[in-house]
Amino acid sequence: MSYRVGQWATGNVGRQALRAIIEHPDLELIGVVVSDPAKVGVDAGELAGLDQRVGVAATDDPARLIEAEPDVVGYTAVGTSGRKEVATGERPRGAVDDLCLLLEAGISVVSTALIPLVHPGSADPGDVRRLEEACETGGAALLTTGLDPGLMNDVLPLLLSGVCLRIDAVKVSEVMSYGLWDKPEAIVGKFGFGKPLDHRPPILQPGVLTLMWGSIVHLMAEQLDVTLDEVTESYELCPAPERFEIPAGVIEKGMSAGMRFQVTGVVNGRPAIVVEHVTRLREDVGLPHWPEPPFGQAGGYRVEIDGEPPWRLDIANPGAADPTVPGTLATALRVVNAIPAVAEAPPGLHTPFTLPHITGRHLMR
Repeated sequence: MSYRVGQWATGNVGRQALRAIIEHPDLELIGVVVSDPAKVGVDAGELAGLDQRVGVAATDDPARLIEAEPDVVGYTAVGTSGRKEVATGERPRGAVDDLCLLLEAGISVVSTALIPLVHPGSADPGDVRRLEEACETGGAALLTTGLDPGLMNDVLPLLLSGVCLRIDAVKVSEVMSYGLWDKPEAIVGKFGFGKPLDHRPPILQPGVLTLMWGSIVHLMAEQLDVTLDEVTESYELCPAPERFEIPAGVIEKGMSAGMRFQVTGVVNGRPAIVVEHVTRLREDVGLPHWPEPPFGQAGGYRVEIDGEPPWRLDIANPGAADPTVPGTLATALRVVNAIPAVAEAPPGLHTPFTLPHITGRHLMR
């Protein structure tokens, strides 16, 4: 069965999603919404970086996409941005408004925006109420997903939990070197790398880590049917052992070059569900007391279950010099490959556990 699909936003993730939609045998691209005036009128094939025209021109008018009556829209516009917005949850683009516009029109959505909606029960109640009403009005479905938060720290650990006799703790980690990521606004701005260790960057402002990854902790607790005492957050920084240069700038010796943080669900007074990130600018930063990347790669993901039997699952993209590249692509593909399941879903807000398994159906060439 073929599904009519629109793509809203063509940034780092959206561009990859656009390419995947165009190349997917079960999907028909019928509209693209952009915010950059320079992209208006440009063929979707060019926006996706393909050597072909597909006959769909980008527009900055969402009404034109709605008039085309897609079954599902991939919404990858920025949901949070900048120091104030990240710390307070404010959206510069009015993501809830955009999503409601689509849902009320009867168009289902797969989204990477508004990360707390990975577990709707963790999101702002006012946003959830508006979105649920929009789903009911239009008879549409909404799934918020991605790679992390997303597949790596919801579906995979919970699938692995199904081969346990007893579970004492679950820990999911991203262990990644971001040194090749040429995004100074993120490396220096969001993460505060290259600044003194007493500088507290936007991502480490009180409550932000829980806002971003607490939804995963609550989703796992819900699926494991455990009651959390509380959710806590903690972090530590590591200095650069020497002066070195990366695409995003110069990191002086003694300045921040690594960050390790945890968002922890506490059960009966002990850490039971832990989401951890080890983010470094070089693969040797923080060693040996911080985890090494899985399989010695530049970065990857790890699922650990302490119980009977204990399990550890390591996932890496072999040969990826810059792990953020396959990570961005995988985020887009998680969205695109969820489109058929969301198109067939009943109205409402969904998680991967209210939908059929999302697979690469029909992608084997």
